[in-house]
Amino acid sequence: MEALNVIKVGGAVVEDPQALEAFLTQFAAVEGCKVLVHGGGRSATAMAARLGIETKMLNGRRITDEAMLEVVTMVYGGLVNKTIVARMQAAGLNAIGLTGTDMDCIRSDKRPSEPIDYGFAGDVRHVDGKALHTLIGAGFVPVMAPLTHDGKGQLLNTNADTIAAEVAKGLVPFYDVTLTFCFEKKGVLADPTDEDSVIPRINRAKYDALVADGTLSDGMLPKFHNAFSALDAGVVRVVITSANNLSGGTVINQE
Repeated sequence: MEALNVIKVGGAVVEDPQALEAFLTQFAAVEGCKVLVHGGGRSATAMAARLGIETKMLNGRRITDEAMLEVVTMVYGGLVNKTIVARMQAAGLNAIGLTGTDMDCIRSDKRPSEPIDYGFAGDVRHVDGKALHTLIGAGFVPVMAPLTHDGKGQLLNTNADTIAAEVAKGLVPFYDVTLTFCFEKKGVLADPTDEDSVIPRINRAKYDALVADGTLSDGMLPKFHNAFSALDAGVVRVVITSANNLSGGTVINQE
């Protein structure tokens, strides 16, 4: 099957014009079919402050009440997404900006209010890989904002890492999929104080050992949960790397 890359990039990159330009130069050079999934939390927080709306976070996740849902919809699906699409067009990529509502490509369930009420937060239920495959096959590069819907008219704020993993899984029947998570480090570090201590490969046994000795904790654990879930669903490989180095980083594999 044809190769496809699903690449997730965070708000720290997409909200910095120079960093975004550098990233998109690399992204454009990635051969073959590709999908970009983006965040944009800092922009949402800044816009909320300008509108006098308080940002509430719990365990690193945004509480999305009705007012905040309006903000993230405007920022993620509008300002951030369309800025990226415009930059990608300038880079020669025929991008199309999407949320999960478009073409009904990602449906989610509203997260239960117990034990913690995160408001209008969504957990992905279904990705229409065939619809995305149709777009990709027509020569478009989907740019996915972290918004989904429940199929009953309700928008839901949805974690971008999760969207990337679920989109990758949804495209497995059509492509040999590589999933890449970009973050601020060069890869998973053996020593957090040494930027060059990148661990080249991590399998499940290595992961368990790194969790046990405290090397991996907190914010990295959900990335690995998404990574192993994607591998279990048939994604060929998962990479955790820097947005500055799409050809490097740490490869996550099963064995």
